[in-house]
Amino acid sequence: MINLEQVDSRERLWSKDFLIVFGVNFLLFLCFYLLVVIMSSYAKNEFHASTGMAGLASSIFVVGALIGRLIGGSIIERVGRKKLLFTGLIAFSVLIGLYFIVNSLSVLLIVRFFHGMAFALASTATGTIAASLIPNSRRGEGTGYYGVSIIIASAIGPFIGLMINEHASMTANFTLCAVLGVLSLLSAFFMNIPKLMLTAEQKKDLQGLKLSNFIEPKALPISLVSFVMGFGYSSILTYLMIFAGQISLAQVASYFFIVYAIVVILSRPFTGRWFDQRGANVVMYPAILSFAIGMVLLSQAHHGPTLLLSAVFVGLGYGTTQSSAQALAIKRSPAHRIGLATSTFYIFVDVGIGFGPFILGFLTPLVGFRGMYIAMAILLAAGIVLYHFLVGKTEKDGNDGHAVVQSSTI
Repeated sequence: MINLEQVDSRERLWSKDFLIVFGVNFLLFLCFYLLVVIMSSYAKNEFHASTGMAGLASSIFVVGALIGRLIGGSIIERVGRKKLLFTGLIAFSVLIGLYFIVNSLSVLLIVRFFHGMAFALASTATGTIAASLIPNSRRGEGTGYYGVSIIIASAIGPFIGLMINEHASMTANFTLCAVLGVLSLLSAFFMNIPKLMLTAEQKKDLQGLKLSNFIEPKALPISLVSFVMGFGYSSILTYLMIFAGQISLAQVASYFFIVYAIVVILSRPFTGRWFDQRGANVVMYPAILSFAIGMVLLSQAHHGPTLLLSAVFVGLGYGTTQSSAQALAIKRSPAHRIGLATSTFYIFVDVGIGFGPFILGFLTPLVGFRGMYIAMAILLAAGIVLYHFLVGKTEKDGNDGHAVVQSSTI
């Protein structure tokens, strides 16, 4: 028989535990995307909410998630990754059950807020656990593959959610999410979660209400870059379908995220290995440029092929920058603070995506959607300069990250 470890001398990535944490994270994000696309219309139809309050019913989840990330990142290594994961998953599943008995808009807002917190606690734990399971020599590749769990969820979640809402009812959507929540919780029981033994000095470092125990300083530079990337991507998430409707390409635009997901999945094996073997700069500079090109193409789209071609460049751009940036945030941070580094990264991405549409809502009436996407292309071009001075100038070639706690390989 052929010994696969002799064929591939690299450290093992696809362990049982990595596959399980991949699946748990996928289920979490699938539930998130199932609900986010229909929550505003649900609030409007069920509780006669105004447009602003209906939007709040969707976005308040992100506010809760931001607070959950701050809390989760600051306590994960003190309370333990396993405890935080199960706390988040149990709360996430219980709160899904509360959707069935919501009887007013105010109660819905409260449930959405705490659901966002639970989601953040669980996903911060899964991200930290995944980071501890990825061999250091395959940091970029492993982080990229882990990110595919979110990409797949973002591609199929809105489609399934809208389809159920159109042909069934919100109760059916809540039922599916409840099943997904319980399934994610049950799956976690089969995972061996690596324990990090903290020294007395490390425990002291993580104590207190200082800012560095909520935001990891070493992850801050690349997280700021990710904020810019997330801000740019929010213009697509929020306004693509409206823009496509105006230019009579709504039907074509429905395939945008499918093309995006396919490109990301196909490119991950290559971009991740380049990150590990040649360094982050080889990946990040072209990826940010590709994202900017995608925005320019989108701004000039008059026909379907141009719109879908922009999805290719956005996939190569945003899809690559986010996985590589997360890998950089973890690589640059001390081993006992990778949970904090993970939450710091997600906080800045969430702020960019969550608050971007609000700011762009003031810009769009002034310059139109085409002008807005051109503005986003200019912002992303500035992001290249920002990356260079914050990260690129000091980034070394190849893998130079710290060792992390890993499970044994077979």
